Amino acid sequence: MKIAVYPGSFDPITYGHLDIIKRGAKVFDKIIVAVLTNSSKNPLFTVEERKELIREATKNMPVVEVDSFGGLLVDYLHKREANVILRGLRAISDFEYELQIASTNRKLDEEVETFFLMTSNQYSFISSAMVKEVARYGADVKDLVPEHVAKALQEKFEA
Repeated sequence: MKIAVYPGSFDPITYGHLDIIKRGAKVFDKIIVAVLTNSSKNPLFTVEERKELIREATKNMPVVEVDSFGGLLVDYLHKREANVILRGLRAISDFEYELQIASTNRKLDEEVETFFLMTSNQYSFISSAMVKEVARYGADVKDLVPEHVAKALQEKFEA
């Protein structure tokens, strides 16, 4: 069984993330969407909220499992008996950053491979940070995130 781990903060999950998950599901037998719990970012949603938003967005994708992890990604891969990291790339700037991470992970464990997918053009401009910024000011984000995520963002910013 080919298992890939798609790690990230997913704060919140966007159509760009879902594009990578859907396309990765054509390549791998199982994709574990793993929410990072010790991110240096200041998340809007708790880990459990993010996991639930991802579960709802991927409920019709039987090859997808949602989990969370802390610590080194390579240690999490060992725990889950996976050796592939799935990552999406939007632009050249993403590649430079992702190359450093992939090289570090490979140095920590030479059996770990990083599988890069270019995000589809219609999602290449979307980032979770941009979605939160737009939603913060009450703008419509329905073309950027699933409806349930847009609603959750609205609730967070109205609170």
